[in-house]
Parts: sequence; structure tokens; C-alpha cells
Amino acid sequence: MKAKVDLNGKTILVTGSPGFIGANLVKRLLKEMSGGTVISLDNMNDYYDPALKEYRLREIEKAAETSPVKHIFIRGSIGDKALVDEVFSTYHPAVVVNLAAQAGVRYSIDHPDVYIESNLIGFYHILEACRHSYDGGQGVEHLVYASSSSVYGGNTKVPFSTDDPVDHPVSLYAATKKSNELLAHAYSKLYNIPSTGLRFFTVYGPAGRPDMFYYSATEKLSRGEKIKIFNYGNCKRDFTYVDDIVEGVFRVMQGAPEKAAGEDGLPVPPYAVYNIGGGQPENLLDYVSTLQEELVRAGVLPEDYDFEGHRELVGMQPGDVPVTYADSTGLERDYGFTPSIDIRTGLRAFAQWYRTYSGRA
Repeated sequence: MKAKVDLNGKTILVTGSPGFIGANLVKRLLKEMSGGTVISLDNMNDYYDPALKEYRLREIEKAAETSPVKHIFIRGSIGDKALVDEVFSTYHPAVVVNLAAQAGVRYSIDHPDVYIESNLIGFYHILEACRHSYDGGQGVEHLVYASSSSVYGGNTKVPFSTDDPVDHPVSLYAATKKSNELLAHAYSKLYNIPSTGLRFFTVYGPAGRPDMFYYSATEKLSRGEKIKIFNYGNCKRDFTYVDDIVEGVFRVMQGAPEKAAGEDGLPVPPYAVYNIGGGQPENLLDYVSTLQEELVRAGVLPEDYDFEGHRELVGMQPGDVPVTYADSTGLERDYGFTPSIDIRTGLRAFAQWYRTYSGRA
């Protein structure tokens, strides 16, 4: 059972906005809520071009101009405990959506420090702030946080279910996300904090992360460079369009795990984890072909572009897995939602956006 959480009139903290998912979520909240305050918190780091985050922030501020909801942007890191504590003591958020994290499997191999600071220490700061929000106050009604399909590691059973053991991560990034789930469970048990983790599956769409394959491939192709296709194209990914991700997060925010006491009188952890994925893994080569067709259709690339001459099939990268495939039946059962936007529709929207953003329009 879920405890209903009314978002209207509440203060909602979204960390990691104006990141990719965070920016789209905040715009959805500004559109749907009838009142209240939404706080965006992000350190705007240079993991990828900060200009893209600045662009998303402008889009958020534009949406806020016509919204009955107040929007506040705070530039800072969840790795800064004093800042996190100050945000909670000043604004008393009722719902917290923690999307702030250092992302990327491959980047974690060469830059482990930033993953520990943001994904472990930063998340701990969020949990501690949620814990102390109950000191003399109503406290946080629901903590929703980003996990990742990468926690499934080398699992060979598909589709991936949240009931499957996930004890063998193949990257530091995956290990930090699994750690988030363990920490959230402990805090839910000890302090009765309703928390829900969401395992995202390969999110893509307009204004997405430039380090993601579809975006970096677009940039390379537009410069006439070759794109590398890993594992010689023998990869399948459960690509999930960003609007589907946001719809899932928006619904989950409004239904928190119910608080209850066990036979020992102690809290039964109000804790849950869900997959959010399309449930239709796509072959990487088919995905690339669709992307190329949509880039031509949008006018980003010429119709006579030599795609075969710009592809290079290479081996598997450390930390990567050959397949991701979401079993999202839990999300359907508890929230009545399953992602459904197909890759043709999603990549068309991205290609059209990229044409305008890159100045090719």
C-alpha cells in the first residue's frame, strides 16, 4: 500500500536540477502543481559542458514565469553538508527527489573520487538531513532517489527484476548506486523515513547528457568523425525516453511506502525500489540506424551521408554489460504506469532539438 502525498502547496527539493532528468522533472512540477515551491540544487560542474545546464536552467526559469509555483535555484553540492543542512532548515522540504550524482560508467574508472564525494557522501548528507527533518517538525513525507540499471551488473537472467540479487557490480558507479539503496533501507528502518529508489534504464532525449552514446555519436557524425560501436554491435539496451522517466518519477512522488510497525514494535522499513525502463531492449546497431535516419530527416546530416564509412566496431569497454532489460511490472502494479515511447519517436524529438540547439536550424 502507498500513502498518498499531495504535492500541491508543498516545498519540493530536486537535487541534480538543472541536470537532464532533474530539469524535465522540475518543468513538469511547475506545470502540474497548483502552488508551492520547487527548489533546484546543483553544483553545475564541468563533467560535461556547463552551457547545457545553463540552457536547461533558462528553460526552467521560463516555465516558472507562467507557473503558480515558486522556483528557487541554489548553486551548490550535496557533498557540502553545511549547505544541505541549511537548505533543509530554511525551506523544510516535504518531498525530496535526489537526482544529484556523478553519472557515467566509464568516467568512474579514471575519476573515482568524485563518485565517492557525490554518490556516497552526498547521499549520506541527504539522508541525515531527512532524518533530522523530524526533529520537532513534520519531517520529509517521501524521499525519492535515483538508482540505476547498472546495479544489475553481470546478471544474465532477463528481464532484470528488482527481486534479483544485485551483489556483483562491474563498475564503481554501479557500486555507489547499490550502496544508495542499502543506505536508504537502513535509514528507512532506523528512522521511519519513507524512501523509494528508482533504477533508471538508459535515459535519452532532447537536451540530454552529451556523454551518452546517442548524443556523442550525433556530435561526432556531424563533425565527420567515426563513431565506435562497442562489443561489435552485440549490445542490447532498454532505452527509456526522458518523458517516460519523468512520468514515472512524478507518479512515484505522490505515493510513498506506508509506515507500519512490526511485531517487535519497531518500524517495518517504508522502503521500495522500482525499475523504470521501456521493457523492449533494442539492438545497438538498430538504434544507431534509427538515429542516423532521424538526423538526416531533421537536416542535421545530408541525405547522402556515408554511415557505413563512419562506423567502427570495437570490443566491449570495462564496466559495460551486453544487455539491459527492465521488468517494470512493479511500477505498473503500484502506480499504473509503464514506459511506452518508442525509439523512433524519441530519437526524432532529439534530432529536431539538436538541429535547433546546434544552430543548424
